[in-house]
Amino acid sequence: MSESTLRIGLVLPDVMGTYGDGGNALVLKRRAIMRGIDAEVVHITLDDPVPDSLDVYTLGGAEDYAQRLATRHLTRYPGLQKAAAAGRPVLAICAAIQVLGHWYETSAGERVDGISLFDLTTSPQEKRAIGELVTEPVHPALTQPLTGFENHRGGSRLGSDAKPLARVKHGVGNGIGDSTEGVVQGSVIGTYMHGPALARNPELADHLLATAMGVDSLAPLDLPEVDRLRRERLAAGRRR
Repeated sequence: MSESTLRIGLVLPDVMGTYGDGGNALVLKRRAIMRGIDAEVVHITLDDPVPDSLDVYTLGGAEDYAQRLATRHLTRYPGLQKAAAAGRPVLAICAAIQVLGHWYETSAGERVDGISLFDLTTSPQEKRAIGELVTEPVHPALTQPLTGFENHRGGSRLGSDAKPLARVKHGVGNGIGDSTEGVVQGSVIGTYMHGPALARNPELADHLLATAMGVDSLAPLDLPEVDRLRRERLAAGRRR
């Protein structure tokens, strides 16, 4: 870590914070503290430049107009891009995937340039994807099924430099018909899972924490209530 305190960037929660995605930063903080690691959440709003010195970053979902504001801000203040280039972990949820791609098309048909952290493009699909999502990870650091709630119209097509996070078992995922979900490129991970995603997928949370701390893995936490939540949500997703 860059300092003794693990610093978790919550990026643009004032415009990219739908569906409780800000909870991902809180999950990272709590799981760090439960291991005796001092941690703090740094809120980065439209009033703030984006620092490149934090240990891990999270971004949430948004609607079209908020996506535009976020894209402009991240372009003007490229701290996130610099942090990703330095290998700092970043988690992007739903609309944030689209902002971090090369371009995304709005519901009105306008194409907006993204910041190109992901080699992908996003276009509106014929049918909105909404409901529980269950996937099997293909990321080498993850072994457990992933669960979340998806609610998006955009379909994201990955280029050759990007890899999927997982394969869809139940639900839609990236929405282009190839059963992929999410995206991984370098230290940046994107997923269409809300929930918040890290509350429902502690293995993914711990992977981000371990990467931020520069270690291979972390000792597991015994949290029966999280296990119960996962069992219930996985079962709900499989009934979809």
